[in-house]
Order: sequence, then structure tokens, then C-alpha cells
Amino acid sequence: MNARTHPAAVPARSGRIGRYLELTKPRVTSLVLAATLVGFYMASDSGLRDWALLHAMLGTALVAGGASALNQYLERHHDARMARTRGRPLARERLTESEALAFALAISVGGTLYLALTTNALTGLLAAATLALYVFLYTPLKKRTALATLVGAVPGAAPPVLGWTAAGAALDGMALALFMIVFLWQLPHFLAIAWIYDADYLKGGFRPLTITHSGEAGASRQIILYCAALVPISLLPTTLAVTGRAYMFGALVCGLTYLGYGAAVALFRTSAAAKRLLRVSVIYLPVLLALMVADKAF
Repeated sequence: MNARTHPAAVPARSGRIGRYLELTKPRVTSLVLAATLVGFYMASDSGLRDWALLHAMLGTALVAGGASALNQYLERHHDARMARTRGRPLARERLTESEALAFALAISVGGTLYLALTTNALTGLLAAATLALYVFLYTPLKKRTALATLVGAVPGAAPPVLGWTAAGAALDGMALALFMIVFLWQLPHFLAIAWIYDADYLKGGFRPLTITHSGEAGASRQIILYCAALVPISLLPTTLAVTGRAYMFGALVCGLTYLGYGAAVALFRTSAAAKRLLRVSVIYLPVLLALMVADKAF
């Protein structure tokens, strides 16, 4: 779950600490931590009573916040041109560029090292790869190609995997299932945002990510494809005997509902339909993860 996860900018806060906090995109980071928590819980034999959980959450929060801050640093001039982002600290020059960069590097690098030292080397390595992919590949690609959406969904799907490995579990089929669920969920979610903020993305210089660039028909096909693919993928935890039938039934209902709202966007091709899809997407993932936790097979 990367920085695209919520379209609204965080309201301006007074004070220097508040400005630094804005750089970390707290609402996005909170979603990242929720996914990390679920990944850890699903992998842990001791539930949430492990000190590794505290280390995983703190380290992931630092890395996620640092990635968001670096993203804002690199896109500060574009943010200033967009209505949904012009209130950000760097766009409004409420922090200097050097202050923001130093802060972003400190917490992102520090968080990566913290994870490696307090959980395990694999988690630290995955965090470093996630950070690099998001900042150095996804961020510059947003101005060049629509494939940036797929690239950005990779680091966005990393948090539950970080939680999984931080609990000491190996990268296995369930880790892949967690990754694929969040990966596929993000794509209709982002396309709904792109549909709603199409003109704003054009002003910001992100034409490859706009519906204007890809066309309504192309965007509609992608929404249907990703929503449809998510339905069977979301059932994998039960197939792998990690969750029970209650989760499977709930996941099926959630997936078909998500698909239905995606089909409505494809049918009507309006911003109103895209807004409904966006609202459903924001509900879908927390509900699915909650079902997963509630029906974990011990």
C-alpha cells in the first residue's frame, strides 16, 4: 500500500513537528501498519505477544514514512500544481527542501537498518528493496509510462509480507497470497482515483496515469480484469489451509461486491461511479483482512 492509497491530502498542521509528520502521510502509513500487523499475526504461532511485532511495526512505520517523504521531495514541484496536493509542506514551502530530504533519508534508512537488526536480515532486505523500488523506479516512471501503476503496486503490496517475515516465517505460498491480494486490490483502487482526479493529474504532469491517456475503454477493461482476478486470489488463504470456510465465504462476497462496483464503472464511465468504487475499495481491504484474522486456522 503505497502513497497513492488515499486521494486526499493530509490537512495542514501547525508547528514544525506537524509539518514533518505530514511528510510521512500518516493515513497511508496507518494502512501500511494495519497490513503489516495482519501479516505478522497470520505467520506467528504466539499471536501478537512477540517483541518482534513491536520492532516490525516501528521499523515499517519509519520506512513507510520515509518513502512517502522522499516521494514528496521528488514530486514537490508537481504537487504544487495539483489541487489535491498543493497543501503539502514542500509544495507550500512550509519546510525547506534540505530539511525534508534530511528527515526523509534519516527515517527511511534508519527504519531499514532497524528492521534488519531487530527482526531478521530478510525483513531488512525486503524493506530496502521496497523503498528503492518505490522511490527510484515508481516515482520517476509516473511521468513516463502507465506501467508505473503496476510497478507502484509492488512496493504497495509489501507490508503484509514484511509482517510475515518479521514473525520469522519463510516466504511461502501464503506470503505470496498476501502479496497478490494487496497487489490486485490496489489497481482498481488507483484507477478509480485516476478517473476522479484526471484533470488534476494532467495539471501535475502525470499524463501517463490519467484516464485521458489510457482511454475510458482501456481503463474499464483493466478495472474488470483486476477485480475479477482478485476473487479467486482472495480465496487462496483457505485453499492453503491458513483460514477456514467463514473467511472463504466472506472473501467471495467481498470480491464479488468489488467486482460489481468495478463493472458499474465500466458500464457508466462516470466520476460518480468511480467515487463509489473508491469508497468500496477503501472498505474492502480492511474487511477482508479482518475476516482473515478472525478465521485464522490455528
